[in-house]
Amino acid sequence: YETEGHRFESCLARVDGEPRASPHPGDAAIINGMTRVIAAICAAVLGVIAASSMATAVAAPAIPWELVDVRPHDPRAFTQGLVAHRGELLESTGDCCPQGTGQSSIRRVDPATGRVLAIRYLPAPVWAEGVTVLRGVAWQLTWFDGVAYRVSPNSLRRVATLRYPREGWGITTQGGRLVASDGTARLRWLRARDLRVTRTVVVRDGGRPVDRLNELELIGGLIWANVWPGNRIALIRPRDGAVRGWLDLSGLRSRIAPG
Repeated sequence: YETEGHRFESCLARVDGEPRASPHPGDAAIINGMTRVIAAICAAVLGVIAASSMATAVAAPAIPWELVDVRPHDPRAFTQGLVAHRGELLESTGDCCPQGTGQSSIRRVDPATGRVLAIRYLPAPVWAEGVTVLRGVAWQLTWFDGVAYRVSPNSLRRVATLRYPREGWGITTQGGRLVASDGTARLRWLRARDLRVTRTVVVRDGGRPVDRLNELELIGGLIWANVWPGNRIALIRPRDGAVRGWLDLSGLRSRIAPG
């Protein structure tokens, strides 16, 4: 999970050498259930990072993980982005024609029960993608519609529509900047004021580009990105795009109902 201005980092809190403030109390409650799973992989991640002398041509190792909790969720919601904000979950869902049958949305969700507390639909045929919160403002990407939305995370009202000249996939934040993926191996850092690109990196594992990077989160100084449409999450070093480890979540497939 990601929180406004903070990341849940547990024992990874100083991996990037920067001190971290405590998260919002409500966000801490949401991510409390993640403590053990982060701790379970913490030693492995630190071991990967410590092995910085390894040649870049060596592929990153798999990191063990443990399922510690299951929460209810609307089965009709095709989740594209998810972020913890002030004790709730802010969720972006994608659905439109011709691929889908309904409308994309942005919604506030009770993390304990999965109940939708508020929802605002996007006009068809917009397909919504990733969402994050930076300095009290929510940012929601669209897949191929050429725009990004600045949104009030409380009212879900659209505050502004900005031109976005590429596909929108995942989005997170780092150091006061937005970080976005576009379905390729490239990550872009964006200035929030106008979405101008300030830097880019190509993500590589063992020297090979990692394509189709999707949803993004920043945890412990590393960017976590799932690779669509597979079951793996890459743990990426922001400064150079090197993959430092992989989480293979194939074991969760058996818990997903058909259809």
